[in-house]
Amino acid sequence: MRAKSSVPALKKRKAPATKAPAKKAAALKAAKKPPEASRKLLDLVLKTLDADKAENIVAIDLGEKTPMADYMVVASGRSNRHVAAIAEHLTDELKKQGIQGRAEGLPAGDWVLVDAMDIIVHVFRPEVRAFYNLEKMWGDGAAMAEAV
Repeated sequence: MRAKSSVPALKKRKAPATKAPAKKAAALKAAKKPPEASRKLLDLVLKTLDADKAENIVAIDLGEKTPMADYMVVASGRSNRHVAAIAEHLTDELKKQGIQGRAEGLPAGDWVLVDAMDIIVHVFRPEVRAFYNLEKMWGDGAAMAEAV
């Protein structure tokens, strides 16, 4: 008579079902334009960044690329302190509008990400921005808007 093993019997697993890439691409293309509220929020973000002397401000429309946000904004500050100040001021302006903007990376000040619900804002030092080059990755080489 054999003793029962304490090791559970191996079960055969089924391979995970894969979705057709064409369906996913069609669903993203069918995405609507960002709502008016997102465009107004984008305008607020761009004006705030410009008022704080952020440099090379670029807004990228993510509507057909991903459902995580409507827009991505990338900007540069001159130093760690300037980057952190831009991000802090932006979160304060968002709070005044009733939006809980959350900032990550404030202590270091090299790269601060501000999550403004439908808009993702990245504020970099110029060297860090050049290294990560998010505009090329997300913008397909073309920016939707550029603030002066």
